[in-house]
Amino acid sequence: MEEILFDEILQEIFTRLPSSSSSLPTFESVPLVSKRWLRLYRASKTSMSLRVNPHDSSVITFLPSILHNHPSLSSLWFVSDPKIPILFPSAAESNFNDHLISIVSSRCFNLRKLCFLVNPLPPSSLLPLSTSLSLTSLSLKLLGPVSFNWVASFPSLKDLSVDVCSRNSSGSLTGSNPNPEVVELGLESVSLTGIQSDDTGVTWLWRRCRKLKKLCLKSCETIGETELFALCLKNVEEIELRTCRSIVDVVLLKVSEICESLNSLLIYDGGNKDGLVHFMNNSRCNDTLKTLDLRLPMDLMDEHLVSLAASFKSLSALRLTSCYFVTGHSLKILALSFCSSLEELSLRSCDAVEREPGVVSMLASCSGLVELDLRGCKNLTGSVLVSLNKSCVELRSLDIASCRLIQAGEVEAFVMKSQRLKKIVVEENKITEAAMRWASSKLIDVVALDSDVPW
Repeated sequence: MEEILFDEILQEIFTRLPSSSSSLPTFESVPLVSKRWLRLYRASKTSMSLRVNPHDSSVITFLPSILHNHPSLSSLWFVSDPKIPILFPSAAESNFNDHLISIVSSRCFNLRKLCFLVNPLPPSSLLPLSTSLSLTSLSLKLLGPVSFNWVASFPSLKDLSVDVCSRNSSGSLTGSNPNPEVVELGLESVSLTGIQSDDTGVTWLWRRCRKLKKLCLKSCETIGETELFALCLKNVEEIELRTCRSIVDVVLLKVSEICESLNSLLIYDGGNKDGLVHFMNNSRCNDTLKTLDLRLPMDLMDEHLVSLAASFKSLSALRLTSCYFVTGHSLKILALSFCSSLEELSLRSCDAVEREPGVVSMLASCSGLVELDLRGCKNLTGSVLVSLNKSCVELRSLDIASCRLIQAGEVEAFVMKSQRLKKIVVEENKITEAAMRWASSKLIDVVALDSDVPW
């Protein structure tokens, strides 16, 4: 009895150890003590990531033993060797996938999160998982054109991530719907990558996602039927659109019409000028939006930021990257509008900052700034650091990597005079020994980047 209690206490201690540290015992060092500790370590481990080669049959041989020794796994990742190209799977690879999933479904009874990124699957391969596990999170690669009927087989699923990375020339893999009467899915987060124009099956998903809070679309060419897509937007709080130029306008239109609770919006590498204007001027979430993150080198204009400043008064985080056509005029208007609410500002590689260095001094009037990122603004000088120390007394994090005109002495002076700084990112040749000693004494995290590697 005492031995069992001792083992349970040890397992509880193991789960509380840090994953890595230079000065403390780590979770990874536990197995080195004894075979008994190794057994307890494996039994207490709740997450594991395995890199597998779909051409190596020994994986199927050893995996049951590995999973048997880790009975507490709740999160499991399978990833493939990045050197192995992702192609349409052969019969042997499909058989490998089926074996792998069968082993997981019969061994991992506590599994809640599964990430299967070895190679693309047909929906039929997922059936063993749906009958034996209560997964709440599932990430996988699917063959396209895709159908999402199979999602109904996972009633506990909250988080779904699908990457459509291969096309099935034999036709659509429709799959079967084991519960054709399902009205509503429990999904709260959906991430889709690579949805093509013929992947109309995505409409089935939108019709049944009424609890959705987070939506991520990457390299997608369609959203299916627009009105049914709109049904899932009512309660959405976070949206990310990456490389979705062909659909971003209709998505923004529906978001502006329907989303009343949106607090975070990200659009990267593919915008629509008219869609952005409509969203800025007609959105129903102008009182709830807190974070806006835009990387639109060819699409973001002054008129968008002027409309943003006029309509969104609650913004606390603004991130603009490579905004080539934005001028200091609109940035100054933003500074005036958000001077009391803005806590995070990122202007990475912003041409306006390089052309008009005085813009940053104006932005420094946002006295509530806690985090500022100016990476890649090559023409900034040390005078900016002086302005920040005078005006941004709440500043805790600063990134000035690749700001080539800022000198080491100016960085040192800034670090020593900062009142609340907790993190600074800069090239290693701009951190003097004195600055490093001061940062260490004040518990400031110095992220020193290699001077010879482009950021």
